[in-house]
Amino acid sequence: MEKEHGSGSTPKKNRTNAGNTPELPVDSALPELKNSLARNRPAILIAQPGAGKTTRVPPALLDEPWLNGRKILMLEPRRLAAVSAADYIAESLGEKTGGQVGYRIALDSRSGRETRIEVVTEGILTRMLQSDPSLEEVGLLIFDEFHERNLQSDLGLALALQSRAVLREDLRILIMSATIDPEPVSRVLGGADIVRSEGRTYPVRTTHLGVARELPLERRIAQAVRRAWEETDGGILVFLPGVREISRAREELVRGGGLAGADILPLHGGLSREEQRRAVRSSADGKRKIVLSTTLAESSITVDGVTAVVDSGLIRTQVFSPRTGMSRLVTLTESLESADQRRGRAGRTAPGVCYRLWSAEEERGMPAARVPEVLQSDLAPLALELAAWGVREPAELDWIDLPPEAGYGEARNLLRRLHALDENGAITAEGRAMSVLGVHPRLARMIRRAAGFGPGALACACDLAALLQEQASAPAPSGGAVTDAVSLLPRLEA
Repeated sequence: MEKEHGSGSTPKKNRTNAGNTPELPVDSALPELKNSLARNRPAILIAQPGAGKTTRVPPALLDEPWLNGRKILMLEPRRLAAVSAADYIAESLGEKTGGQVGYRIALDSRSGRETRIEVVTEGILTRMLQSDPSLEEVGLLIFDEFHERNLQSDLGLALALQSRAVLREDLRILIMSATIDPEPVSRVLGGADIVRSEGRTYPVRTTHLGVARELPLERRIAQAVRRAWEETDGGILVFLPGVREISRAREELVRGGGLAGADILPLHGGLSREEQRRAVRSSADGKRKIVLSTTLAESSITVDGVTAVVDSGLIRTQVFSPRTGMSRLVTLTESLESADQRRGRAGRTAPGVCYRLWSAEEERGMPAARVPEVLQSDLAPLALELAAWGVREPAELDWIDLPPEAGYGEARNLLRRLHALDENGAITAEGRAMSVLGVHPRLARMIRRAAGFGPGALACACDLAALLQEQASAPAPSGGAVTDAVSLLPRLEA
């Protein structure tokens, strides 16, 4: 079954705005957005994938008088998205990254005193707020791709709202998303203005394949990719749940042949920065690309030249495991919200087609939206951050979804056992030292204890913590998730 999505017409490619750059759908929403922010109103921008919100909005607001020399801080859910957004915005302004436009992510930063637009990952905002609750150098906070509802983004918004209410009433807050229901977000913002950018850049046709599920996933993917190869003439972006599935799909595509001249590339968080950039950018030799990606390419970044998307319908996410006391990775059916995000990747630079492995009937049983992490994740890291902020109960802050009472109570009990909280629930000196390490409280406590046994023990603890933290967000090379220290000892000794 096929149905048409999009505006129904294709914009002319040579249409430009006053800045002599191609006009994008979000441009028409900028005057209304500027008006809301000028009146110091929190705002929510709803714009379809490909509308240009990530790269167009920050530079459009640079000269607004209410900024008063302060910077724009934009949060992205992933490191590659943060770096790519900063690079693209800088290039659009005729500059190099690190000047007026920069980024800051874990273990990497390219920004300086002249930076006016800084793109950061969500955890960076939490660290900034903990060290400077008033965010004196920031005039506007942008939460991009907020529909992902990561734990750090919900926490960052809750802390920023209290900072605005108590310390910085002139701090502007802007939420951006393609698919989020804006009403609950508007309520927690105190009645934010909702600005909509209608239409997407190019129309996308959706085809439901309904491939037989008894076939291995890699074979179903290979069938869909070969159909897309024959029916379209651009790059193909394939969404798979994880690294193991990417590897198997690549082997199946290579073994099956029929894709002469194809450049088949993986895209996931475990690759080097250069490998990720190679997958995102157009092939230097003009080859058609087939990019096999995790959710990394679902939002914020554009894979150049893509006119077809093949969607497996699966997503890998973290779920808290009481047995191990850590989060574990599980594979689930994606939400319709995620499916719409993925489909939008096919219409970024030209009219496109999205091939879905499931049937239209199966689609009616898919969840409408993803479950926010705050409702299903380990809350120990959040509880430690709130204690460092001076909050004992989540209800003291404004949340879209209040952290569950049972999970939060379990998290505080763990922090007491780790000596991060005292019997009254206040943060201890040990807890404050743990909170700045940027790892799970269990791992932070391990590192702190190891420090008392000398440099060798400390180095081993840090290596082990890094490996365990890595396993919380990526599968082991063998394909399974490893969450215990004993299983990781061979990798430490390698």
